[in-house]
Amino acid sequence: MDEKDRAIVKILMEDGRASNARIARDVSVSEGTVRRRLRRLVDEDVINIVAVPNLDKMGYSTVALIGLQTAPGHLDTVADAITAMERVHYVAITTGAFDVFAWLGMESTEDLGVFLRTKIGSIPGITRTETFVNLTIKKLTYDLDL
Repeated sequence: MDEKDRAIVKILMEDGRASNARIARDVSVSEGTVRRRLRRLVDEDVINIVAVPNLDKMGYSTVALIGLQTAPGHLDTVADAITAMERVHYVAITTGAFDVFAWLGMESTEDLGVFLRTKIGSIPGITRTETFVNLTIKKLTYDLDL
């Protein structure tokens, strides 16, 4: 990535709906250059252009982070099983006290409880879980120092 690519990405991070024409003006390149660079950045999986929903405003009033410990040899199968589940928005294999973290949104705490018992609880290889329910999200950003 060069400085022009970084400038394009920074503009899109501030306004994901910025037009190619506006980006071209701000970066001092042609609109065709912006199109080509964006296509390359997306094709090479450097960036993804997506809408990031506000889960609370979409009816998911219970947002939780689940830490999972796995039995030896089960890490990838547990992570893959959770990744395939609806309502799970983020799955990471980690170091520390938990092997996997999953972030999800549910309509209610009751739905979260059912999900934990029937979905998470049915995955072989999980030895322990701990669920952290978000009370308030103070910061959610994808801002990078570009």
